[in-house]
Parts: sequence; structure tokens; C-alpha cells
Amino acid sequence: MTKHVSSGVRSPMSITALVPANLGFLPAAPGVHVIPFDPFRPLPDEHHGADALVVFETPFPILQSYAHDLTRVRWVQSLGAGVDAMFSAGFRPGTAIASGRGLHDRPVAEHTIALLLAAARHLPQAVRAQIGHRWASELGGRQPFPDTERFSSLIDAHIAIWGHGSIGRHLAGMLHALGARTTGITRRGGEDGTVGIEQLPQVLANSDALVLLLPARPENERIVDAAVLRMLPHRAWVVNVGRGAVLDEEALAHALQRGELGGAALDVTTQEPLPVDSPLWDLPNVLLTPHAAGGRPLGAQALIENNLRAWAEGTPIRNAAGTTE
Repeated sequence: MTKHVSSGVRSPMSITALVPANLGFLPAAPGVHVIPFDPFRPLPDEHHGADALVVFETPFPILQSYAHDLTRVRWVQSLGAGVDAMFSAGFRPGTAIASGRGLHDRPVAEHTIALLLAAARHLPQAVRAQIGHRWASELGGRQPFPDTERFSSLIDAHIAIWGHGSIGRHLAGMLHALGARTTGITRRGGEDGTVGIEQLPQVLANSDALVLLLPARPENERIVDAAVLRMLPHRAWVVNVGRGAVLDEEALAHALQRGELGGAALDVTTQEPLPVDSPLWDLPNVLLTPHAAGGRPLGAQALIENNLRAWAEGTPIRNAAGTTE
């Protein structure tokens, strides 16, 4: 992986950059001819000679078609926080990849806070009671504090955040402001005070919620399995706002059905949409949102325009993630 990417100064208007037409804006930069395109369809033949590509919300099979068709592309700007798909799509060797790191920190952290508060304040159960025209007295009235049996408040709660990149760090700050304490978990630990996965048993045993912000890498597939779920206390909630593939949903459903966990709030699932026959739909302590945490990359126009200018001038680009092999 390289820290910055540059490729020499180019003559004016020598670069053609393809930009998704669904961003709500069309970036501009000196020396760059910007062409909007439909990000959900294969590229027309006349676009195959483009030098640069901006990607947002493109399904992986179509991304692979871009990699196949764009034989001259030298730089791909993803607006996603993760770039694993960019590296595995098959772009020609030496293609520079840049991420959308930082664009999703606030939106995803905000959604995660909403899910955690909904869990702590038992909103899924309250909504079900409301639908049935039932006054859920068991959810109101005098409440024990601290409550050792239920996750009932972010005040003095312990939230484990597995996947402690820029989103996780932003989320931790918001949780601290609400009175919670957090522990960041990374593979090796040590970064920004995080702990390594070898300390999972100790960290999870004392957690009120486990927030998952893990990328969809092969080593992370179903890493949160039945064994990991058993490390959590019975009051704990699992909140997944990263990638669905990291969580063993069958093991999660079984743990919830047996009362071994307090609940789950899922913004992502292994298969999206979640299959209609999944038991997760009907469990009273499950909250589902339709991959809604992100979808609004704040600061995308500034990032794209900065990097288009830098690419045209041959100076380092922001959020450089390396080059394909």
C-alpha cells in the first residue's frame, strides 16, 4: 500500500473522468473533462477510454465490468469508506485507488447512536405494543439504575466497537458525550488505545452492546460467530452497521431465540434485502433498518474536486489507499 499517489503533470483537458450521475452535483477541476454516467448499468463503449473513475453504490458485478472495459483507467476514487471491492474488481495493475474515508463518519455514527438508543429505551417492543393498541406498562414507570439485567441506558454503559477506524473513533466521541464508555477492538490492538482480538473474552464479558464496523474481507467472514456471541452477557445487544457478511446470522437468531442476548439492531445483513423467511423479521427484540446508515457521503464534492486537481497536477491525492497489483 502506498501513502500517496501521483503520476506527473498532464496537459490541460488531457484527463477524462467518469463521475456517477446520482451524486446530486457534477464536480469540476481544471484540466479534467468530467462525464456523468449511470452507476447501475454497464458503461457505453464511448466511455471506455476514460482515465479516471469515481464509484458510489455500484453493484460489484457492474464494478467488475468497469474494470474489464476501462483499459486506460489509472485512478479510481471510491466514495465508500472501504475499498476492498476496488482492489478485487480486477482493475489493471498499477491503478491508483482512493477511498471515501471520513465522508461517512457522521452519518453512520448518528445512525448507530439511533439504534443504540432504540435498544436501550426498548423502542422495538414499544412499537410492537403500539401496533397492538397495548399500553406496555412493563416498559415504563420506575426503572432500576444501574440495571444489571437489561441494557437500559447509554449513561454508564460499556459499548465495545469492533472495527475502530474513522467511523468508530467518531462514534466513540459521540458515545462519550452521552455518558457511555467505549472500548475499541482491532485485529492487533494498540492503535488509539484499542485492544486486540485476543482480549475479546474480557472486553465482551462486560459490554452492554457490541457495535460491528468491520469491513467485508475474507478473514472477517462470519467472524462474529456463536463462540463470540457466547462471550456477551445476556443483556447485551449486537449492532451491525458495517457489513452483513461478518455476522453469523443463524447463530445470532438462535442466541436471541434462547434468550442468550438482549437483542440485535441490524442495518446490514448477509443477503440484502433480508430473505422473507429469515427468523430475524419476527423476533421482538430485533430492529432492522434497510442499509440506511450511510448513503450520504458528506464532503464528497470537495474530496472529488481536490483529487481531480491533484491527479491533473501530479500531486498527492487524499485518502490514497494504494495501487492494484
